[in-house]
Amino acid sequence: MDFVAVDVETANADVGSVCAVGIAAVRAGRVEDVWERMLDPEAPVSPLNTEVHGMTASDLAGLPRLSEAWGDIEGRLANRIVVCHTMFDRMALTAAAERAGLRMFAARWLDSAGVARRTWPQFAGRGWGLASVAAYLGVVFEHHNAGEDARAAAEIVIRACVATGRSPGEWLAGSRSQGREPDLPASQKGALASYDGLLGDDKGVERRT
Repeated sequence: MDFVAVDVETANADVGSVCAVGIAAVRAGRVEDVWERMLDPEAPVSPLNTEVHGMTASDLAGLPRLSEAWGDIEGRLANRIVVCHTMFDRMALTAAAERAGLRMFAARWLDSAGVARRTWPQFAGRGWGLASVAAYLGVVFEHHNAGEDARAAAEIVIRACVATGRSPGEWLAGSRSQGREPDLPASQKGALASYDGLLGDDKGVERRT
């Protein structure tokens, strides 16, 4: 069971304002390595986003830009099964790459929120935020730290594979949303970056917390 998981944090309501990237590498069913980089988003840092992830404009100023870290990111994710909790992280990386004039790498994307919804009935209709699912599974992590969030998403998929006997590849084969962005209203897509995930209510579309 080999795959990678990725999580990003953003600087403001622009989905492409990526200011941190975390990648967890899973080999033989275990998280073996977590890589993380804070980045200069080349964009204003919103106090709302700072409240979520703790990174300020002064923390990020002068750090490497996405273009300078892209080789490391692409080298870890390209042509792999890439897990993220909701497709927010895929959308953010795609938008950030486009803004920086970078070519987006090819990968097979698997939504760990969707995997959780199909594995554990209590998450089928609501409550599938990263923190909620991780708490249920006993996964302890520091939320809104990109590396830690990537590790938590990886652990969710590992445990779902053990519980169901399905490999990540089999989850992908059975996923109707494979390779697609979430079908969300434009108003929600615009708000995703502010909260680092899906905004929510009691109907199941919730903040990724």
